[in-house]
Parts: sequence; structure tokens; C-alpha cells
Amino acid sequence: MTDPTPATPATPATTPATPPAGDGINLASASAVLGASDDRFRHDYLEVRGLHVEFDGFVAVDSVDLTVVQGDLRFLIGPNGAGKTTIVDAITGLAKASGSVRFGGTELLGRKVHRVARAGVGRTFQTASVFEELTVLQNLDIAAGAARGPRELLRRRGSAPENVEAAMETIGLTHLRDVQAGILAHGQKQWLEIGMLLVQDARLLLLDEPVAGMSHAEREQTGLLLQRIGDQRTVVVVEHDMEFLRAFASSVTVLHMGSVLSEGTYAEVQADPRVQEVYLGTAGAARGARRSRPASGTAAAPALPAAPGVPTTTTTTEA
Repeated sequence: MTDPTPATPATPATTPATPPAGDGINLASASAVLGASDDRFRHDYLEVRGLHVEFDGFVAVDSVDLTVVQGDLRFLIGPNGAGKTTIVDAITGLAKASGSVRFGGTELLGRKVHRVARAGVGRTFQTASVFEELTVLQNLDIAAGAARGPRELLRRRGSAPENVEAAMETIGLTHLRDVQAGILAHGQKQWLEIGMLLVQDARLLLLDEPVAGMSHAEREQTGLLLQRIGDQRTVVVVEHDMEFLRAFASSVTVLHMGSVLSEGTYAEVQADPRVQEVYLGTAGAARGARRSRPASGTAAAPALPAAPGVPTTTTTTEA
């Protein structure tokens, strides 16, 4: 008698090690989460005056003035150590600062981080800050919960709120709704963070290097999404990717040694001799007595690619 062939055990379902790429950003769904009208935020703008941040005698930000209005997709650029991220930290309450930071008529300096967030300010970090053990849907639902009352948070719901569904569609992650955030690709995590700000209904978005590590196609999609968001919200982007900046920035603020060096359109700052000097690395010796940082501690800024119609000029020095 021949033994019967043993049944092949069922293979347990597992979460894929690499999630599918999907179709990416869906701008057609953005209105559902942003709202069709920009009237609510028409008078919102960020106004920074005399911002000063110091760490144990080291001046990281020195008397910075900055005004960003709705519809102005503003990029902050500069060499490492120029103060870009520190400015964002000061605005969001993570760094102690003096001066004034007002948004929508509300003074933000001196507020706790959660109170700044309640004032409509949201940010992302250089390393995506998501709940990696939770799913995409759960991350967005928790973020949306910041605007819901305790009773609504505790109520059992058969489906996700409409704004969460719309955000998932906008950032191109609907097909990954039940996938843990920790296994998303880098670009998908960045999109998830942006989606979390959208469901929070943030009116001021501060994004720290949102396209770092992304493919060219992902950068393109992200830029289009930021332009769409910037039509109705106030958006500030800290960035090192000069090609991305040239393609999508409405205006640019160049920082150097903690201060504003130049400001204007991409073409205007690219043509500024002071910016050319810094980005060509010829200003490194002029650090002055304000700071005492070793020269090797500050990386040179990447070269600014020429703007369309603007000739590239070279700064020369006599021997």
C-alpha cells in the first residue's frame, strides 16, 4: 500500500519586503483634502523678524528676517551650517530663539511644540518621522485625529474619514493602505509625512529636504504636489537639490553663516555676485569673529546651475 502524498501546507500570508511602487502622486485628488477654495487661508503668511538662535555662545541664526505668503513656494538654501534647519526648529518650538515669528497673526516664539502645531504649523524632517510599526492608513488616521475631539477618537468607525481617504489617494499610497510604514520606500515615506500634514489641515508646511534620496520621477511628482499645496497654503522647503529648486521654487532665500545673504527668484539669486562667491567657495575665509567653527566642519555648497536666460559668471580673485 502506497502512502498518500502529504498535503502541501498552506503558505502563510506575509507582508512583502518591498511594497509595489503604485502610480504615484494623484493631483486630481488634492482638492478633496485641500479644499476647493483658498479663502480660509488668504490672509495667512509667515513673518520672521530679528530671529536669533545661539547655542553655548555659537550663533547659529543671526537677525534673520523672512516673509512668506500663501502661493509663494519658498526654498531655503545655503551651505551646511548656514542655519536652514535651525530656523525651522525655532519656528516650530524645537530651538529656543529670540525675535519674533508670527503666522496668521499669532506669535509662535515661546510656545510649546504642540501649541505651535495647533496654530496650524506642520513640519517634516530630513529623516521621515512616521510610525513604522503602523500601517499607512493608521498613520494618516492618527494624524487626522489631532483635529478630532476625544469622543470622535473613541468612537468605532467602519471606514476611514473622507480626508484620510483623499490624502491617501493624493500621495499615491491607497494601494498600500494596510502595509506597515516601516517597509515603504524612502520616497513613499516622505509622501506619507506630507499626507499626515494635509490631514492635520496644516496651514504652514515646513519641509526639510523632502526629495532627498528620491528618483527623478519621484522628485518631479513631489514638486508638482508642493506647487499644488502652495497654491492654497504657505510652504517653505529646505533643500540642497539645486535642479529641483530651479524647477519648482517661486522664490529663494539664500542663507550663509546664519544670516540672509540674498533673496528673490531663482534667476535673481543665481545672478547675485555674493551668492556666486559663496557657492564657488571663495568666501570661506571670511568667517569673521562671530563664529569659531573649524573650516573642515562646514561643507561647501553645491554649485548653482544656471537659470534659463541667465549667463553663468565666474568670480575671480587676483593673486
